[in-house]
Amino acid sequence: MSDRTFTLDEAHSLLPVLESLLRTAIAGKKVMEEVEAELQALSHRIFLNGGTFVDVVPLARRKAERVKAEQRAKDALAEIDSIGVQVKDIDIGLLDFPCEVEGQIILLCWRTGEKSITHWHGTQEGFAGRKPIDERIARARKIN
Repeated sequence: MSDRTFTLDEAHSLLPVLESLLRTAIAGKKVMEEVEAELQALSHRIFLNGGTFVDVVPLARRKAERVKAEQRAKDALAEIDSIGVQVKDIDIGLLDFPCEVEGQIILLCWRTGEKSITHWHGTQEGFAGRKPIDERIARARKIN
């Protein structure tokens, strides 16, 4: 995990890139879940029938799609992490940006679908503890 912190303006400027990366990871996860469900259904059908003929070519193709989707998701998440942003929940597209305000680290909180970053929470609170961004957070600047 990175020690990088962001100002509100820096975090806002990164949103288009991060949203694209997050959507790539979410799409990859969806493909992985779809293929897993298909494989589970096939396994169940084979079990119930006491065996069955399986055309392995389409099955191998779907498994390869799953592997590629997993790699795309991992790459996208790794890129987000390398920027210093924390992925808190891929299912709802939740990101946190560490921000230093008056000597304390807080987390600017953004969720897919939100137009901008409008909330924050403490490092121990999480999404349920979100509070609206106030003036002291909006004007916080980098110390470096």
